[in-house]
Amino acid sequence: MNKTYITVKNSGIAEITEKKSRFIAAMKHIESEEEAAEFIASVKKEHYNARHNVYAYLLNNGFKKYSDDGEPTRAGGFPVLEMLENEGITDCVCVVTRYFGGTLLGTGGLIRAYTKAAKDCLAVCGLLKKTMCDRVCIRCDYTHLSKVEHILKNGPFVVENISYTDTAVVDVICEKKQTDGLLSEIFETFGVSVIVEKKGEIYYTL
Repeated sequence: MNKTYITVKNSGIAEITEKKSRFIAAMKHIESEEEAAEFIASVKKEHYNARHNVYAYLLNNGFKKYSDDGEPTRAGGFPVLEMLENEGITDCVCVVTRYFGGTLLGTGGLIRAYTKAAKDCLAVCGLLKKTMCDRVCIRCDYTHLSKVEHILKNGPFVVENISYTDTAVVDVICEKKQTDGLLSEIFETFGVSVIVEKKGEIYYTL
């Protein structure tokens, strides 16, 4: 998987009309095939009387899938998938519903219409960059807490949580390229009196 990737910020809907056919695109962020399938099913249920509900989705692990749902081969879901790939979007699903208006558009017309509906929807949703980060846990006596917080405040770090027990436990999200620097600064400042541990990884928007 990539160290950084781009996905959609919000869910969204966009609609266009081509020769009296309505194309309604719906899009959202997903992180699994199951989430994609649920969203596709919900859109199909909402637009059960539409002629076509084509879809495409891509996951950050490289998996991708599309359906032309009765449209000519590679004229429905495929151009939607291609648009998302060209824009560098992953962890995203898009369903474009078509209500037939009585006039045939031809393969080229369908490709343009499905692509435009999906691209308009992408503009509505907005983009979000996610970066692979380390989860870091810092344990310290309360006498050191204010200085630890000062170090974190003055760096590119996100404090997820602070637990107040017999010691202070600070959970931090840290971009991977910054982790070693944080660990070194903590050790140089406090020595072994402050404990720092890596606790896993997470994709996060910094």
